[in-house]
Amino acid sequence: MLQKTLIVLKPDTIKRNIVGEIISRFEKVGLHLLGMKMILPTEEHLHDHYETIGKLGTRRGEEVLKVNSDFMRSGPVIAMVREGVESIEVVRKMVGATEPKSALPGTIRGDYSHLSYGYSDENKAWLTNLVHASATQEEAEQEIALWFAQSEIYDHEMEGHLYKR
Repeated sequence: MLQKTLIVLKPDTIKRNIVGEIISRFEKVGLHLLGMKMILPTEEHLHDHYETIGKLGTRRGEEVLKVNSDFMRSGPVIAMVREGVESIEVVRKMVGATEPKSALPGTIRGDYSHLSYGYSDENKAWLTNLVHASATQEEAEQEIALWFAQSEIYDHEMEGHLYKR
């Protein structure tokens, strides 16, 4: 099934100057780029993303939601819409477990980060895990609509692409 998914490179990716390395992983696997932009999200935007859609505060508590929102506003982020066959699952596998300590080597979080929930919670510090990736088809649709206007998504043909529309 051909799917669109949202990927957000978080402030730690930009501050560490590894944007190109991370983007190249999605390019190398063949995911089609439909839209990309750098923005500094507002607190309201992040609440819509992490609580209205993702239920982060509901799942992990309001303090975690606040710390995460503060982190995501600590610098710009790069949001991308990528398309591919079962791209949501492919991207989640590439990104690795949300907790970097638990992410396998070879995944983005496993290769570029090592922090744990325990450390972050104990120190009231954000979990620098580099990338957000949509978890489900429904979440991807809602997140893409939140982060991108329809006019910012370009459904263009890719030369030599392996799948048909």
